[in-house]
Amino acid sequence: MEFNHYSVMLHETIESLSIKPDGIYVDGTLGGGGHSFEIAKRLTEGGHLYGIDQDEAAIEAATERLKDYSERITAIRANYKDAVSILKEKGIGGVDGIVLDLGVSSYQLDTAERGFSYKADSALDMRMDRRQKLTAYDIVNTYSIKELFRIIRDYGEDKFAQNIAKHIVQAREIKPIETTYELNDIIKAAIPMKMRVEGGHPSKRTFQAIRIECNHELDVLRDSLDEMIDFLNPGGRLSIITFHSLEDRIVKTSFKKNEDPCTCPKNFPVCVCGNVSKGTVVTKKPIVPSDEELEVNSRSKSAKLRVFERK
Repeated sequence: MEFNHYSVMLHETIESLSIKPDGIYVDGTLGGGGHSFEIAKRLTEGGHLYGIDQDEAAIEAATERLKDYSERITAIRANYKDAVSILKEKGIGGVDGIVLDLGVSSYQLDTAERGFSYKADSALDMRMDRRQKLTAYDIVNTYSIKELFRIIRDYGEDKFAQNIAKHIVQAREIKPIETTYELNDIIKAAIPMKMRVEGGHPSKRTFQAIRIECNHELDVLRDSLDEMIDFLNPGGRLSIITFHSLEDRIVKTSFKKNEDPCTCPKNFPVCVCGNVSKGTVVTKKPIVPSDEELEVNSRSKSAKLRVFERK
């Protein structure tokens, strides 16, 4: 299957980076290369783009798509949390822009054997990097009822989290839960019929929660932002597209803290904590997809773009 990923808010994201033709840029979630293609197009010989993705299929697809610009692009198979240390090893002291698109690619969702989708029957996998050991199967079959409840409640924001966790544990006592459809049936049984009809696909939130846990998505994001902001050159920008309220909250909080890191009590006449602002939040409110885009791609519905500019 071709690696397709509709690049959400492509025009808005490229605009937000304010690209300098001779700048150095990082696409931390290379995917099918949609953002990278538009960045590379705008670079001259002095500019360079580093495209990073942990998914082998993404690296292959993007390399093919970007072959006309191969002299100004370096593709690296890694998690974006390691981007800064990898580039420092290459002797790069700072970059002019970083983009992260935190959505799961259409390819990953639509390739049944990857186990991301509740719409196709396959083994429970959900690893974005297939070199890692932990899979969705391990989470579903070994996590305690308490742990399952926590991730479904927190990462899936599902009000039936307690009941879903209970049903999963009961089912696996009879036999291991091995496939996406088996898990689907268990989730369905845990949600009242009325809510199944009204609330979209019953498995959507639980599958999202397990995927986030499997790939440590929120931890990776939380642990990367300060380092990425520090790595920006003056005037450099970090543009991030989130698809989940928890991701968005992490980005919003981090950007705000980097813009105004002062920890002094509000009644202090002057700042004595010594914390200095690293830059400005460009987007006081997040940028969201246009009505036209929503018509073309319903998956972009929950997307939010936030941008930070380094001093």
